[in-house]
Amino acid sequence: MRERGRTRRLMGLGARTGGALLKTRLGGQADWRALGEALFEGLSELKGPAMKLAQMMSQWDDLLPPDLADELARLQRQAEPMPWSRIHEALVLQYGDIHEYFTEIEERPFASASMGQVHKAVTLEGETVVLKVQYPGLADVLESDLKQVRRIIGLGRWFKVPQARLDALFEELAAGLRDELDYQAEANALARYRERYQSDSRIIIPKPLFELSGQHVLAMSYVPGTPLRELEGADDTVRQKVATTLADWITQELFTHGELHADPHAGNFAADEQGRLIIYDFGAVIAVPEARIEAMMHLLSATLDHDPMAMDDALVNLGGRQGQGAPLALYRETAESVSPLFEPGEQDFSDVRVHRRLRELSPKVWAAMDRLQPPADTLLLSRALNGHYWNLVRLKARLDMHARTAPLFECVARR
Repeated sequence: MRERGRTRRLMGLGARTGGALLKTRLGGQADWRALGEALFEGLSELKGPAMKLAQMMSQWDDLLPPDLADELARLQRQAEPMPWSRIHEALVLQYGDIHEYFTEIEERPFASASMGQVHKAVTLEGETVVLKVQYPGLADVLESDLKQVRRIIGLGRWFKVPQARLDALFEELAAGLRDELDYQAEANALARYRERYQSDSRIIIPKPLFELSGQHVLAMSYVPGTPLRELEGADDTVRQKVATTLADWITQELFTHGELHADPHAGNFAADEQGRLIIYDFGAVIAVPEARIEAMMHLLSATLDHDPMAMDDALVNLGGRQGQGAPLALYRETAESVSPLFEPGEQDFSDVRVHRRLRELSPKVWAAMDRLQPPADTLLLSRALNGHYWNLVRLKARLDMHARTAPLFECVARR
């Protein structure tokens, strides 16, 4: 009965989404705010992949209609917690007699999200830990939810996105969601990243507790900190320190290790009292091939050179340009919007003029969707980079991106 209810609700959301898109295609004014409210109300209760998709969409707030982006952003800040009785069910499934492992588990979640929630606990030895608990039965409903998500993604045909490309986008999304249910893989990622950055005193990563972890629960050391989304009003020195560390870390991940943390939800990052960057969640880590990095750097180089023909060539190589007729005017406007962040000297990521220009481009990007389409194998990468950019915006980062990218361009040129 519960699964049928989920299916009906997802199908209803798909119908409302399709109605809004159809109204836009027919020249009307879609009520994006109402649609966003419906998505929030439905998906925050459903949990699972559909809510995760909406959270991912919310991080593309430079492209989505503003009213829709504002409503979806609530899914990053708020998620109705699963009742304790259901979480207790998952804990018993993992441990049997919970009291053989813990003297206390807080019923109120430390954090809640789309695929699970986190509770603080105290071990028999007196150590405070956190338990990331997978929502009961989530693996069972995953495939059912994904079928409905595929239908929603299929609405992209109205924007002339080929079915083959939509299928490829869906498969990358589905693979990423299935990976997030693999707590063993996340525990291994935590261990790998702790070893990788053990000599970097600016970065803190929780320790996985393998002896307390399993299929349904991931146990980690408790690392307290101020969530990134709460740092907007923090001291400027702290914000700039965290922003610099975040930018350095992303660069090192891409250009040294060929990986990237692909869940840039602001709740996955925090700062401790010393201003060190804390990275909590490693459920989504993706490999980034060297060829993909080079192609993206060629696109950035062409953009900063204000060369629309070179931008088109780079997009073709990325697989993001289809059909006939390069939208050269759109390329020029994009270059004019992005270039200010890469001028010599420190640039302010909180400069609203940049965001305004990017948002003004949104309708033009949608209108050119028959020629500009997301490369099928870069959904998670694009989402991650976009989300990390907006985290820097939240921190009001001031970075010299010109100085940062110059050696990266040279590195790519030498390959």
